[in-house]
Amino acid sequence: TVYPQQADFTFYGGIYRDVNLIKVNKTHFDLDYYGAPGVKVTPIVNEDGSATVEVEAYITNPQGLTVRFEVDGEVKEVKDSEAKATFEMKEPHLWNGRIDPYLYCCEVEIIENGEVLDNVCSRFGCRSFKIDPENGFILNGKEYPLRGVSRHQDRIGFGNALLPEHHKEDMELICEVGANTIRLA
Repeated sequence: TVYPQQADFTFYGGIYRDVNLIKVNKTHFDLDYYGAPGVKVTPIVNEDGSATVEVEAYITNPQGLTVRFEVDGEVKEVKDSEAKATFEMKEPHLWNGRIDPYLYCCEVEIIENGEVLDNVCSRFGCRSFKIDPENGFILNGKEYPLRGVSRHQDRIGFGNALLPEHHKEDMELICEVGANTIRLA
């Protein structure tokens, strides 16, 4: 019942980050869905440059509800327990890493008898990617060299209970060296 305490780093104990209590209606977006807000957004960039955005909502007690989805001004409503919608975007603004990190918001609401019981905005980027053995990482059809660091969250005198200014300083240093990827160790 105790994890093995052997590694190449120091183990600390205690609560060192903010703790939040979340109060929800009996019917709400499933907070147990893999640590996400209960909404899964899957954007797929098509060969012609358009994008297909599939959205699924995971809801506790989903009977007799309306689920309203909105992506880029387009609205779809579903009135059954299959809380899914698909959106077609003709010319999506592509997410392009640190060069242009454009994100959309998928707004989803659970509605019962005209009353919004829960709502969430799930941010997402439309992009295509692949790994080519000759050219490396390809983002939106173009080579995108990955340069990164491995970040350990600890400091002398603080352990891993870093303050917000420590996180900010670390990110500034990571950006200063030109990194576009981070391995959180």
